[in-house]
Amino acid sequence: MPELPEVEVTRRGVDPHVKGRIVTDVIMRRDGLRWPFPADLPALLRGQTMLSTGRRGKYLLLNFAHGTVLIHLGMSGHLRVLPRITPVAKHDHIDIVLGDQSLRMTDPRRFGAVLWHAVEDGDIEQHLLLRQLGVEPLEDGFSADVLFAQTRTRSAPIKQVLLAGDIVVGVGNIYASESLFKARINPKTQARRISLARYQLLATAIRETLAAAIEQGGSTLKDFLNVNGQSGYFQQNYFVYDREGAPCRICSRPIRKILQGQRSSFYCVFCQK
Repeated sequence: MPELPEVEVTRRGVDPHVKGRIVTDVIMRRDGLRWPFPADLPALLRGQTMLSTGRRGKYLLLNFAHGTVLIHLGMSGHLRVLPRITPVAKHDHIDIVLGDQSLRMTDPRRFGAVLWHAVEDGDIEQHLLLRQLGVEPLEDGFSADVLFAQTRTRSAPIKQVLLAGDIVVGVGNIYASESLFKARINPKTQARRISLARYQLLATAIRETLAAAIEQGGSTLKDFLNVNGQSGYFQQNYFVYDREGAPCRICSRPIRKILQGQRSSFYCVFCQK
């Protein structure tokens, strides 16, 4: 599944092509994906100027004066900016046409979403899918103090607490594993047993890991592609994720894989106490 870095890479790639452009058409080739498409989306967007793009967690936001389009890439989706006349492939489900270009969403597994939130429905942060999300890990509101304060009663393993998204949003499976390794914290450690000093290491590790992934274009997650149709390169620098049995890059001992909440966790028994 595309995680926060992949969505941010997509946003940054899309932004210069769509910001300030007028929507000339919306072409929907099916009724919806994970949820139905807004039936009136073409009428809502035609003739409207896309003011800006944004991101909240793993949701891409396309902002207009009268509302916001929320896009989730699901398990295998991606957005590409293409010439309007580009032939349509099997899994190309929706185009937002901006003159001679189209912002096209492709989603082979159909777990993605395209939704609409009108201005009269309130602040976008109060949308049902966004209002329970935690702080953004790359913004000023995220800190070791936040992690420490909100985990004092959490007996769940720290890896699962990070994935829950209600304290800090967007630290998905890959980047949680990598961040915990960088902070030298075992993914099985109960969140409430981690000290403020160790949370300071973890907060820094999360920021640095996500920033590095964005800089390198994200990871190649199954068929994730950025807006230009290229794959990311961060996976070439994984320390633990998907490296079961391979030697730790620090101590040379084999990386171990376990299941936590039906998700794979990778870590070094020696380096992560």
